[in-house]
Amino acid sequence: MRTPVIAGNWKMNTTVTEAVALVKAMRAELSKVSNVEKVLCPPFVSLAPVKELIKDSSIKLGAQDLYFTEKGAYTGEISPVMVADLCELVIIGHSERRQYFNETSKVVNKKVAAALEVGLKPILCVGEKLAENEAGKTEEVVSKQLKSSLADISNLDGLIIAYEPVWAIGTGRAATGEQTNETIAFIRRNISGLYDDKVAQEIRILYGGSVTAANAAGFMVQPEIDGALVGGASLKAAEFLNIVIQTSAMG
Repeated sequence: MRTPVIAGNWKMNTTVTEAVALVKAMRAELSKVSNVEKVLCPPFVSLAPVKELIKDSSIKLGAQDLYFTEKGAYTGEISPVMVADLCELVIIGHSERRQYFNETSKVVNKKVAAALEVGLKPILCVGEKLAENEAGKTEEVVSKQLKSSLADISNLDGLIIAYEPVWAIGTGRAATGEQTNETIAFIRRNISGLYDDKVAQEIRILYGGSVTAANAAGFMVQPEIDGALVGGASLKAAEFLNIVIQTSAMG
């Protein structure tokens, strides 16, 4: 059985004060849910205070990105070693990184390798754009992203995949549970081809893209979907908690 994961990607939202207040508002109730892995991914400036707040709970901490070099003259970047000092997980290859910061799958591949090297569990994001979806190229695009992003990586060791169709992120236009289940089943077959069936059956694959408390159950009931990477809804304590509780009930 794959333990479901609900990860909250706060993106570039919340000051440190707001981040602390948000965690305090849901920490106690989140900690009561034992059959779901709960992950909070605040901005870098809030990682340390959030880590302190959740240290005696079952909540895990993730970063939103990292750079693939351990140290050096890379002003403004955060190295894998720095992230590993605070977090267990890290989001890599989010479509916003690919779109706004020109990250290629080659760069994503370096980041995944660097994260695994220091013991971090990457949440690797893949997904197609609207035009690609409408042209029937979803499988082609996702397959290419997976192959490039995982090139020369022999041991996935805790890696999580998040299928995030770009056209559904922050738009309020979520894919259907059935559509998503089919695509995630395709991703699992791809992993089986790149590695083996055991790895494919063990790896957790999440859905991300306008997930809310209102539509979460439609995704969580699907057999191939192992949780969600939640954006805007993770900034509302009651909403995020509701998604976690719904996911727990499915187990």
